[in-house]
Amino acid sequence: MAAEGEELRNKRIIFKDYVVGFPTEDDMVLTPSTIRSKVPKGSTAVILKNLYLSCDPYMRWRMSAPEHESYTDAFVPGSVIVGYGVAKVVDSGHPDFTAGDLVWGLTGWEEYSLITAPEGLMKIKHTDVPLSYYTGILGMPGHTAYIGFHEICSPKKGERVYVSAASGAVGQLVGQFAKLMGCYVVGSAGSKEKVDLLKNKFGFDDAFNYKEEKDLNAALKRLSAPAAAAGQTAVMPGVSPAAHAFLGRDKEDVVGAAFAEMEENI
Repeated sequence: MAAEGEELRNKRIIFKDYVVGFPTEDDMVLTPSTIRSKVPKGSTAVILKNLYLSCDPYMRWRMSAPEHESYTDAFVPGSVIVGYGVAKVVDSGHPDFTAGDLVWGLTGWEEYSLITAPEGLMKIKHTDVPLSYYTGILGMPGHTAYIGFHEICSPKKGERVYVSAASGAVGQLVGQFAKLMGCYVVGSAGSKEKVDLLKNKFGFDDAFNYKEEKDLNAALKRLSAPAAAAGQTAVMPGVSPAAHAFLGRDKEDVVGAAFAEMEENI
């Protein structure tokens, strides 16, 4: 099918090769390219103008050579890096999207992206908040935290909640959701600065540096003692088990129900 529309200048971040250790700028390369402003006739693709891109921890796993089966595929060397982002629809051949729509979902690390299977994109209905929120609390991290906490863990007011990796994008939200519910919340992180952040900014009842603890069970018992003295029930779900449990559920049903409710309560 012949491409239509004007030719747009594009810039793309290309993944060079599989990474060992910490990724660096040398593992990626910025390359110029072009893209047509119209989708091919008969196509159900969309063309996006990317506005915000999110860099998330899970993306590091995608930079490694694929040695084990995973819930997401490894990046392909020589291809554009893919991640979550916020974008505006430039042109669409899909009946669910029209030019001008704001969306969030998986897109390329580039100025413009041609998305051939746009069914996974979600329309942004609420524009009275910063669009960047859809890479955070209203995007993938917020969905993971909300579903993992409210739909999987299902805590009750007054229960004790332990959050691992608590200073991360998901963990910090789980802790705040738990506090809003009236739970006693303990979090763990990997540095003094992160522990201070949990206690002094995010409102955790207590937190500890797991690298300084020889016995994690003892640390949890020690830090949750005030809640235990008050007769509260112990519920200590980690973020990771909740996320894994989520993967085994009907994602579309859970996301559709839980986050229709979440957006309505903004």
